[in-house]
Amino acid sequence: MTDTLFLTSSDVDTLATPAEYVAAVRDGYRQRGEGAPAQPRSKFLREDPAGMFTAYAAILPDTGAMGGYMYSAGFGAADGWFMTPLFDAESGAPLALLDGASMNPFKTGAVGAVGVDELARDDADTLAIIGSGAQARGQLHATATVREFTDVRVYSPTPENREAFASDFDDALEADVRAVDSNTAAVTGADVVITATQASEPVVDGDDLEPGTHVTAMGQYSPDKRELDAETIARATYVPDLRDRATVDAGSFIQALEEGAITEDHVHAELGDVVAGTEPGRTSDDELTVFDSGGTGIETVAAAYLLYERASERGLGQTIEFAPASEALTGN
Repeated sequence: MTDTLFLTSSDVDTLATPAEYVAAVRDGYRQRGEGAPAQPRSKFLREDPAGMFTAYAAILPDTGAMGGYMYSAGFGAADGWFMTPLFDAESGAPLALLDGASMNPFKTGAVGAVGVDELARDDADTLAIIGSGAQARGQLHATATVREFTDVRVYSPTPENREAFASDFDDALEADVRAVDSNTAAVTGADVVITATQASEPVVDGDDLEPGTHVTAMGQYSPDKRELDAETIARATYVPDLRDRATVDAGSFIQALEEGAITEDHVHAELGDVVAGTEPGRTSDDELTVFDSGGTGIETVAAAYLLYERASERGLGQTIEFAPASEALTGN
């Protein structure tokens, strides 16, 4: 038997700051750029009851951990459930099992922030956010740790939501955070644009993006999801979290391919390649860059191990036992 730590969502809720998530995730992508294994998600859909079941995984050798995410959304419960198994990358033994709900916006925000830090101009100080939900909040919390923004504009279709978002962050950040009444008003003149939506049609018009803009898009993890138009993808230095994901579920890239605006060779590099320094990121101030963040096991394992270490230090969680196969299969 081996003791494994079970951590509830409330156990890990306040264990790490946004900046700490960013540092852990950055190191995870550095390892990926140096050859750490990771693959795009597997996605299973059911029509009745309607729902989606998703899984993805990664091994981070330097961290000493491996694991990933399994989650369901919809089905009869009409809700989402996030489970994160974490294993020791040396022994293979299970280290922890996390309820991954609380960490989700933070680890996803962290990889978005790494993309901004690697691809946005150093002097970027104006940020546009399209979306006002939990993921948009996670993106802003994390991205505010890598650039000193003075002007943040948020747009979502529901006025009450965007106003509440702006009010909350205007108190929390030194930047002027304000709600605006259109995508165009948010994006025009912005140095960095973040899209955090569930859109099936573009929420950003490429004509509104000025030279030198960086875009992080994190809501297009299905062929039928599309936050960016073909012009934006074609103009941009395009960097996905995983190269293989671009033609599997990166909706904006796939639809730009189908429209003939690009070829598969349009992928510049994976984020890990840029973080590790094996491929360049931004090379000029007037370059348009796009980071396509659809979710991988890299940020999941990096964040989960950070939380596991913190919880272990503080004596949080419950211990559960797992039987090794040598015992369970033989009955010894």
